[in-house]
Amino acid sequence: MTDDHVYLTLAESDHEAEARWAYGTGFADPLLGVDTALPPNVDGADLSLYCQFLGDDALVLAQRLIEWCTRAPELEEEVALANLGLDLLGQARLLLTRAGQADGSGRTEDDLAYWRAEHEFRNVRLVELPNGDFAFSMARLLVFATARRALYQRLAAAAVDPVLTATAARGVKELAYHQEYAAAWTVRLGDGTAYSAERMQAGLDAVWPLLAELFTPHEVELRLGLDPAALREEVLAELAGTIGVARLAVPDARPLALVGGRGGRDGVHTEHLGRLLAELQCVAREHPGATW
Repeated sequence: MTDDHVYLTLAESDHEAEARWAYGTGFADPLLGVDTALPPNVDGADLSLYCQFLGDDALVLAQRLIEWCTRAPELEEEVALANLGLDLLGQARLLLTRAGQADGSGRTEDDLAYWRAEHEFRNVRLVELPNGDFAFSMARLLVFATARRALYQRLAAAAVDPVLTATAARGVKELAYHQEYAAAWTVRLGDGTAYSAERMQAGLDAVWPLLAELFTPHEVELRLGLDPAALREEVLAELAGTIGVARLAVPDARPLALVGGRGGRDGVHTEHLGRLLAELQCVAREHPGATW
């Protein structure tokens, strides 16, 4: 870093600046050379729905992170959070595009992002809750990134679908940084002042009831040979390690109840998703067919 000015730092073009980016500055197409034909042993409808599960998680959390623009505690954190949101948006674009290919509908990423109703979104409820304070947002990011990185590591080694494999292989690197970023803030706040520790503990306590939904198998996942429950112990151990370093307590909280046995994967959401989608979709719906 040449000095303390964040924009001068971002403008650096030497090899030291290159090393700060997970993919360098070339941003090669992660699907270059990947066979996009649907594997013969995979049901297209199931693959499409699974890609919507993951794509909707990423899209909705990207929207929440980008809401920190102009509100973050420091300029550098504002830039960092915006970039984390853009990482997730990039993942969502690949996954939602694949969803439209897999089911043969031809729906584009924009069709799925802007023209579905609330009940058609399949994200977990964790990602749709309002940002709350900074500690809550860091607790949510820590939980999500830790669980999603573990999942992508499995998907990158699996043979479910070449596009899904390539998308996960790219996402692992991004999510490793997201996890590191959230963990650093968790430790900084937890091992800081009495007040910062109180707020960080409150953030963890608030998100913990929503953790279980990340590990609850859906019939679509099981038909594809994927069981998120297998990740539970690994993820909980990683989270416990970070929380311990932060001198905080692992929450002991009951999972957030489902509604008639149905949750986010089934299109049943909290009251917060509708407001988020209204903001996300308003321009596309006000000006259908517009390009910019």
